[in-house]
Amino acid sequence: MKKFLETIQNIWSIKELRDKILFTLIALVVFRLGSFIVLPGVNYQALEASTTSGGTNDLLKLINTFTGGAFNMGSIFALGIMPYITASIIVQLLGFAVPYFQKLQQKEGESGRKRLNQITRFLTLFITLVQGSGYLAYLKSQNGAVDTSVPDGVFWFSNMIILSAGTIFAMWLGEKITDKGIGNGISLLIMVGIIAGLPTAFFSEVLEQFNSNIILLILELAFFVLVVLATILVVQAVRKIPIQAAKKMVGRSAGAVPSAGARDFINLKLSAAGVMPIIFAQAIMFLPLTAAQWAMNNTNQQSDLLISLNDWKSLPYNIIFFLLIVVFTYVYTALIVNPQQYAEYLKRSNAFIPGIKPGQDTQDYIDTLTTRITLPGAIFIGLIAILPAIVALAGVNDAFAIFFGGTSLLILVGVVLDTLQQIESYLLMRKYDGLVKSGRISGRGSQGITIGSGI
Repeated sequence: MKKFLETIQNIWSIKELRDKILFTLIALVVFRLGSFIVLPGVNYQALEASTTSGGTNDLLKLINTFTGGAFNMGSIFALGIMPYITASIIVQLLGFAVPYFQKLQQKEGESGRKRLNQITRFLTLFITLVQGSGYLAYLKSQNGAVDTSVPDGVFWFSNMIILSAGTIFAMWLGEKITDKGIGNGISLLIMVGIIAGLPTAFFSEVLEQFNSNIILLILELAFFVLVVLATILVVQAVRKIPIQAAKKMVGRSAGAVPSAGARDFINLKLSAAGVMPIIFAQAIMFLPLTAAQWAMNNTNQQSDLLISLNDWKSLPYNIIFFLLIVVFTYVYTALIVNPQQYAEYLKRSNAFIPGIKPGQDTQDYIDTLTTRITLPGAIFIGLIAILPAIVALAGVNDAFAIFFGGTSLLILVGVVLDTLQQIESYLLMRKYDGLVKSGRISGRGSQGITIGSGI
């Protein structure tokens, strides 16, 4: 406890860090307060009652989790930051396939990044308009959720403007947190939305199991801790490849002697793709939901397969979901990890991997190692993704089971590590002790292949 209090005191004594933390906390409070402001003409109590009694499909449950319950409340932040995330993913994928976006990403420098940010913002607004219209149609379909005395034209026009303004404000707030606060603002907003439902789900599970089976509760909480620890280990895991700089001559006289080159490492991330494979796979799994709704609207019948693919605890859903994640992990890793770039970097730096020839042999060696370590990373991410369904079938309530894995756990772990890494860097710059007794905290900031000292 004494060490903890000293660390807090050290953090508070650094004015720049203190101001960044206070700004971040104020911005997050504003974001959460906005989640409780309901759209005009919407009865949030009737909406919550309708979604609870009628059940919630995977798509709506995922969005509601990311928005901290704002989706099911009809809030001005009902769409949250998700349109911006969607736009960012689209722009990132275009950067891999379209030469114009490749040029902006790789050759234009700061001006290119500013142009990409502008494109992302305009695309965010377009996506918000599309998703906002779908959300308002969803509200109209819920019994008693919308005040029928409000004219349809007024309801649609005013709420489309409010929803768009809410998403743009959330995007602006995230960018301000990145500039003036601590950590990645967009990730922090998502984390706050996810973690908002954790206390209620946790205490509900504790009270339910405490009254029925306390031994099962202890085992459940112990397993949850183990899952979190395993996720941290995999997120931070790297395969280190030693590299050697070429020897240099020390001195200019005839007696000059060669100096041994500096020893460094190439760090191959075990989970280079991060949470992106789950997001892509989840998007694909939403297609059966659309097909099921279309079938119900046109034939009033659904096949057993479509029904099972809309149940996140069913066996067919989880098998397909797992396989998609493994495939997308390989695909996304291949997109973001370019062995050729690093082979050229080593060649320009006059460095090499001991025992491996520079050039094509180095490129093939890095590519082979990346492929090998991607398999265990892909399998782990797939298991994490389907773990909520497994623990839910084992008796954990659905609300708490979501935090046993999936996108929620990976985002929480990654954002917390990033934030702690930022705080620790300030402490070490001021000659204070770090947040841990030994070693350094590593965040997700470096994905794919990183050139580092191996610390």
